[in-house]
Amino acid sequence: MQNLITALLVGLGSALLVTGGYHLFVLRPRLRQLATTLDTHDAMLGGGGAARATDRLAALERDGAAQAAAREAQLARLDGLERIARTEVPRVGFVRYNAFSDVGSDLSYALALLNRDGDGVVLSSIWSREETRTYGKAVTAFKPAQDPSDEELAAIAKARTAAT
Repeated sequence: MQNLITALLVGLGSALLVTGGYHLFVLRPRLRQLATTLDTHDAMLGGGGAARATDRLAALERDGAAQAAAREAQLARLDGLERIARTEVPRVGFVRYNAFSDVGSDLSYALALLNRDGDGVVLSSIWSREETRTYGKAVTAFKPAQDPSDEELAAIAKARTAAT
């Protein structure tokens, strides 16, 4: 029986020695390598572990959503500004002239106020010694709705060539 116990103790000691050697020479270096890999991964994500990484990803998603909302607001504002720009009057033509040969100083005028498409109005003011009259004509695509005077056509031509 003594031999059996001695054999068991020797076998148990050998098993512990082999397990210890395995742990010391094989498993421990592998665990260090795994720890180094995990530390490198964590450092690439900014540190703090897996919970911290998910917090950072959630923050990035929130920032992305906020930027998308800001972009939508800017696009809406841009649409409004473009609507205004389509109706602005960047083309202006102005011609002064004498409506009557006996009146001097070019006190009559024709003023064309047109948008980029040539839509707008041409205003004429005819001055005489007794009175002043003002007329307005609609303009579409650089063409007046009623028969224009030569001065009104000149004002429209000036507006058409005005820098926009």
